[in-house]
Amino acid sequence: MSENTITPKEIAQHYSAALDSVHLIEAGQPEGMTAEDWADCLARNKEHLKIMLAKDFWTTEDLTPLETASNA
Repeated sequence: MSENTITPKEIAQHYSAALDSVHLIEAGQPEGMTAEDWADCLARNKEHLKIMLAKDFWTTEDLTPLETASNA
């Protein structure tokens, strides 16, 4: 899939997935998850957000939550 031909539906799906990462980060460490597993989970989700923020297909989406969570 070329970023030049991404559809509005695909953009919405990417934004939704990125917001899932935001919500996971904001929720904090789940009960029963080890600190090591949480650190790994946090790192993966922050990296996902950084990758998504680098995309050039965004239109009117509010990227502030993604930026804030990726730097948390």
